[in-house]
Amino acid sequence: MKRIVVLASAVVLSLVATGVLLAQDNPFLGTWKLNVAKSKFGGSAKAPQSETTTVVAQGDGLKVTYEGIAADGSPISYSFTTNLDGKDSPISGTGPGDAVAITSVDANTQTGITKKAGTTISTWRSAVSKDGKVLTVIGKGMNPQGEPGTATTVYDKQAPQAVHQIKHL
Repeated sequence: MKRIVVLASAVVLSLVATGVLLAQDNPFLGTWKLNVAKSKFGGSAKAPQSETTTVVAQGDGLKVTYEGIAADGSPISYSFTTNLDGKDSPISGTGPGDAVAITSVDANTQTGITKKAGTTISTWRSAVSKDGKVLTVIGKGMNPQGEPGTATTVYDKQAPQAVHQIKHL
């Protein structure tokens, strides 16, 4: 019985380690905080007061969650899950649209469109720096009144939370 427990523990640990290693290969994973001072907004685009983006691996894709405070003081709170295949993924919460379609260009670059009622309202390109510490998103689109805007948003990667150690019985 003790051998089975040890073997099962070894299998679980190797699967966890493999998952951690695979997750580390994707530079988009982690928590990103908007650096308003380094970001630029033009036209109808307004800088939010704050914004944090969290990206986690989910299945074959990513779950992306945004939280913060918009320029007008209203809350930012929305999320979506994408397989990075260019297909529409629904946005839940109070997002800029109701669907997003993201395509992986390479390991450090993605392109995407945001839609509302089937109509494209913004296009953007996001890239993680080679050192993995900065995420830059360059986009253009329209606000709800149809006025054009542009944004170059810069996010700084936040330090990962401590990993809990597994104790052996």
